Amino acid sequence: MRRSVRLGLVLLFAVRIAHADGTPPATLLGFSTERSTAERAIEQQLDRSFDAADQRAWMKRLSAHPHHIGSPYGKQNAEFIAELYRSFGFDTRIEEFRVLFPTPKLRKLEMLAPTSFVASLAEPPIPGDSTSGQTAEMLPPYNAYSIDGDATAELVYVNYGIPSDYDELEQRGIDVKGKIVIARYGHSWRGIKPKVAAEHGALACILYSDPADDGYVQGDVYPKGGMRSDHAVQRGSVADAPLRSGDPLTPGIGATADAKRIDIKDATTLTQIPVLPISYADALPLLRAIGGPVAPESYRGGLPITYHLGPGPAKVHLALAFNWDMATAYDVIATLRGSELPDEWVIRGNHHDAWVHGASDPLSGQVAMLSEAKAIGALAKTGWKPRRTIVYASWDGEEPGLLGSTEWVETHADELRVKAVAYVNSDSNSRGFLGLGGSHSLEAFLNDVARDVVDPEKGVSVLERTRAIQRLTGSADEKREARDRANLRIGALGSGSDFTPFLQHLGVASIDLGYSGEEEYGQYHTAYDSFDHFVRFVDPDGAYGVTLSQTGGRIILRLAQADVLPFEFTGFADNVARYADQVRELADNLRSETEEQSRLIADGIYAQAFDPRHTYVLPKAKGPVPFLNFAPLQNAVAAVQKSAKAFAAAAADRARSGRPYETAELKNLGDLLIGSERALTRPEGLPGRPWYVHQIYAPGFYTGYGVKTLPGIREAIEARNWDLAARETEIVAETLRGYAAQIDKATAALGGR
Repeated sequence: MRRSVRLGLVLLFAVRIAHADGTPPATLLGFSTERSTAERAIEQQLDRSFDAADQRAWMKRLSAHPHHIGSPYGKQNAEFIAELYRSFGFDTRIEEFRVLFPTPKLRKLEMLAPTSFVASLAEPPIPGDSTSGQTAEMLPPYNAYSIDGDATAELVYVNYGIPSDYDELEQRGIDVKGKIVIARYGHSWRGIKPKVAAEHGALACILYSDPADDGYVQGDVYPKGGMRSDHAVQRGSVADAPLRSGDPLTPGIGATADAKRIDIKDATTLTQIPVLPISYADALPLLRAIGGPVAPESYRGGLPITYHLGPGPAKVHLALAFNWDMATAYDVIATLRGSELPDEWVIRGNHHDAWVHGASDPLSGQVAMLSEAKAIGALAKTGWKPRRTIVYASWDGEEPGLLGSTEWVETHADELRVKAVAYVNSDSNSRGFLGLGGSHSLEAFLNDVARDVVDPEKGVSVLERTRAIQRLTGSADEKREARDRANLRIGALGSGSDFTPFLQHLGVASIDLGYSGEEEYGQYHTAYDSFDHFVRFVDPDGAYGVTLSQTGGRIILRLAQADVLPFEFTGFADNVARYADQVRELADNLRSETEEQSRLIADGIYAQAFDPRHTYVLPKAKGPVPFLNFAPLQNAVAAVQKSAKAFAAAAADRARSGRPYETAELKNLGDLLIGSERALTRPEGLPGRPWYVHQIYAPGFYTGYGVKTLPGIREAIEARNWDLAARETEIVAETLRGYAAQIDKATAALGGR
């Protein structure tokens, strides 16, 4: 029988008030006052050990050659990272997965009418960028998981290619069926654009980066400045990520060597039409040749032309073919075993693969994470051990579709459901303001961390700097909250990085963090996201790489060392109440808009509202919006609010009592807190996409990276599927009632009522 260890600790939760000047409270969430002092001393020791020179050297080594998944240098990088972890003192292994990774065999784009033009589809070397000439090692610009295809048709300009843009075209009588569309990057994840184009009958989709968004309109282009130059092309995956992430051929299971794979023709995440990205140098002749109506103001970019919609007279031929090969993903997993609670895992991750050199994306985050591991490893070499197990993961294959992280999560799903405390993610990092997203039960905890990290430029906490920018530039509501709310809200997570399989497939509480806002970065997914570009225009002195290490290191240490896990539920309750109000307001607004549209159509006024120089199609009247009963949802939110307050009160009572915890109590309480995020999932998942099981956060079906909160309800309303909206409202209400019950169990474990 294991001996019960009594901990002479006073665990403080609610009795923690930040001073009016923003200085941190004396007691950390989940720690006693005494343990808080000791924890801060360790963190200050770590701060002194972080070295920008380390990070700079690692970045130069890792970005020296292209290192996409399946590349020789990608494997070398994985082995190099593994050796670093071993030298830091971590038990390290490389886990391999076999995944589908197509590469280009044929890329051709030519304009046949009204003039001839052949797109270069290439990124030339740039003077002063020492790696931009490694073209033989690079993947050329393409969109992974586009299907093969050959199409010839008139061209239509569809702005950002999102659903509302097609509504605008429909009102102007423009149909893309049987046409090829050209869309600019932005306003949604790239994979949404061919998805929506295919739904409207387009034969193919061309994507380009408009200089209004990240080119010369925003600043000097590379190499004079950091913004996108005329021949730079954004690569990227166009797999249907809102359905699920990971290997297209092993849905729901790890892509191990012996995994059962489906046929490529049955892979649901491939596009329905061929897709090709091009530069704005290649896009300019095509857009200049398009006729038809002048594009509305919101469609106009920064090219020196009058933007037209088409169709034609521009006619183009696009041909694509791919090598549908398998590649090996190399995930580097480094573990530091916990001394007291080894079966509670705190997991930290950042990917190491890139589309080309990837200095910003992902190596800026990767090297900061390596600094954390080095510092924690040095601490362990002195005899210190974390209470919980710490796992550092350097993922492969993130760029094509979160392959390495998803396959690892699916392979180890049963164990992770039991042991994973939280997952902490970073990706690209630059300089400026702290960005935080994640599970709202960790909102108070993250605010605590941000109060303790000093901004290297301004000398104030990174929390206060973010609060200041919200006061200056935020919406009226954000300005008010920056003044009056004790904690700044953290963003809800959609997708686009390796937190997705943890949070939305398993229900592991997750965090995503990074610094940005003051960089000159127009090189996203280009050959020019290089070391030379990074040290000139992104984080020249490496100060914010160190700041990310200080932030991520504190998060990991506090999660690993807290006496009681630092979950706090009043922040979640506040945020979910806002989301419930939003879906109710969404239904109300649709009802008002539908009634107004019907009146204008009936009165013959609608068409008169448009520009008389153009022909517009009278829209079809939309069906009425029925009454939706949100009472169950509102009652469930009220139950969560009540339970969250009771937990906070019980934590404060327990702290004041001074009564120590038995080991068994701590284990039981830890299990309940870990299970709180799991309580927000349902095994059947979301409508039409069962891989996503979280009922509060998901990537939007038509936004991709962008989050939809209460996605089952919100997207049913947006689709005007009223029966589904009613069912999903009941499902989410039931889920929230279960969440409240889980909190109540944790309250009882604290000794509360």
